[in-house]
Amino acid sequence: MDLKQVIIAYKARDSQAKRWAEKCASQLEERHCQVMIGPSGPKDNPYPVFLASATQSIDLAVVLGGDGTVLTGARHLAPAGIPILAVNVGGHLGFLTESVEEFQNTEEVWDRLSDDRYAIQRRMMLYSAVYEGQGNHLEPVTERYLALNEICIKPASADRMITSVLEMEIDGEVVDQYQGDGLIISTPTGSTGYTVSANGPIMHDGMEALTITPICPMSLSSRPIVLPPGSVVSIWPLGDYDLSTKLWTDSVLATSIWPGHRVDVRMADCRAKFIILRENYSYYKTLREKLLWAGTRVRYNSKNHVN
Repeated sequence: MDLKQVIIAYKARDSQAKRWAEKCASQLEERHCQVMIGPSGPKDNPYPVFLASATQSIDLAVVLGGDGTVLTGARHLAPAGIPILAVNVGGHLGFLTESVEEFQNTEEVWDRLSDDRYAIQRRMMLYSAVYEGQGNHLEPVTERYLALNEICIKPASADRMITSVLEMEIDGEVVDQYQGDGLIISTPTGSTGYTVSANGPIMHDGMEALTITPICPMSLSSRPIVLPPGSVVSIWPLGDYDLSTKLWTDSVLATSIWPGHRVDVRMADCRAKFIILRENYSYYKTLREKLLWAGTRVRYNSKNHVN
């Protein structure tokens, strides 16, 4: 990898992340690399400026923060094919990040990247858009929204707990009507996020599939369903016109939708590219550590299980 132009985004209002970002920027500039640096958070989005200001192709994005910071970066950087080195600085679970311990010797990290001693993990993404019209005469009424984790459709009201009624089509065929707190359409990456909290299945992040998980459905027969990656999921909000339903992408509000609108969700034509530094990277180790499965709670010698 030629480190000629690098962007560094750090978790906004996090002093530790900012210090790491400034340290990385200083080291890269000493290596004659052009660096753009800025905070990323709910009120700070540096990526449009980064992408518009780049004088040449961007070789790398260093994202310092937690999973939320990384998700924001992935949505903006995946369409441009920019690889992401995500480091858990100031985050919590860190499903999508390298640990900060792996990042202690930053000079060695830059050497490894320059010598191509790393792996690239490509993760499937989703995109959604809202349409209006009748039959086959539908017109888009919103922009296209990308998501790495999930697209979520939920009702919203400031003064009451409301129940949504959502009709779902898959590839043009009506499959079910859901009455409850909403629907989650997730990627395998997102299966360990909101989806698993709603009792959806955990899928290996190397797969390509869509999972549809009802949120607190008012029917015991409403179950999660896993679809092949080429499927197109269409959601129609039903019910009162005075009740707003919200479309969320990776837990960020995208837009409001109303009866008469249709939300289409499908696999995106771009993938998020994550740099893996760990030589012993294991998806199952990540599950054990982040979800506190038995191996992290009960300590025992498992050598007898090894053939």
